[in-house]
Amino acid sequence: MSGTSKLVLENVSMTFEADGKPFTALAPVDLEIPAGKFISLIGPSGCGKSTIFNIVAGLQPPTTGRVLIDGEDATGLIGRVGYMLQKDLLLPWRTVLDNVALGMEIRGFKMSEARARALPLLARYGLGGFEHRYPGSLSGGMRQRAALLRTLLVDQDVVLLDEPFGALDAQTKARMQEWLLQLFNDFGRTVVFVTHDVEEAIFLSDEIYVMASRPGRVIEKLPIDLPRPRDRSVVSSPRFVAMKKYCLDLLHLASPDTHGDIAA
Repeated sequence: MSGTSKLVLENVSMTFEADGKPFTALAPVDLEIPAGKFISLIGPSGCGKSTIFNIVAGLQPPTTGRVLIDGEDATGLIGRVGYMLQKDLLLPWRTVLDNVALGMEIRGFKMSEARARALPLLARYGLGGFEHRYPGSLSGGMRQRAALLRTLLVDQDVVLLDEPFGALDAQTKARMQEWLLQLFNDFGRTVVFVTHDVEEAIFLSDEIYVMASRPGRVIEKLPIDLPRPRDRSVVSSPRFVAMKKYCLDLLHLASPDTHGDIAA
């Protein structure tokens, strides 16, 4: 394991019992994610992306293997990472400010202190003037902004984002991707991101892990050698287009409906 690795999965697998028979949802997986990098997992439905997230978050013990954070065994430990699902899960009876402060409150901060820390971030990251609104009055993009800020303010170095923009329209999604890159640059967290959108994964990431299903497994690790900071215009560059085609070809082979062997 590299000394600069923030998150490591060693031989992590998951087998369930289905109809009295073992079902391998995730074959042994090894991941080594450097500190401060943005990593995406892409693959067909059922390839184990969410299973990996649940194992890393301590919500599900692996059948084999272990999870290391900063070189320490974190297998089965809850509260070592920030974890945001596709749904924002904002509490409808709390204001935007109090929703963003929730993670800090759970960690033991006084509410006054949590609000004082969250308030300037709302102004800086596009939620100024909405502090005392309730989630029901916000657009989908603004709700996701609040949920992401809440996740970041839990103050864990590793952040798991499970398709946070999957339900947004294309224009809002593009704006949120650029906004997320700003947060990534400002906060310097290690981000692991799940998406079905190949263009999104390439635009955001330093590395992409491509997965296949039946059983879930990693078939390719793809470095993204596009310079940062990234402008939206990069998506039309020849290098970007070539990487997108390569990923799409791999995903086509990884599909459980595709016959033939997958090149690992």
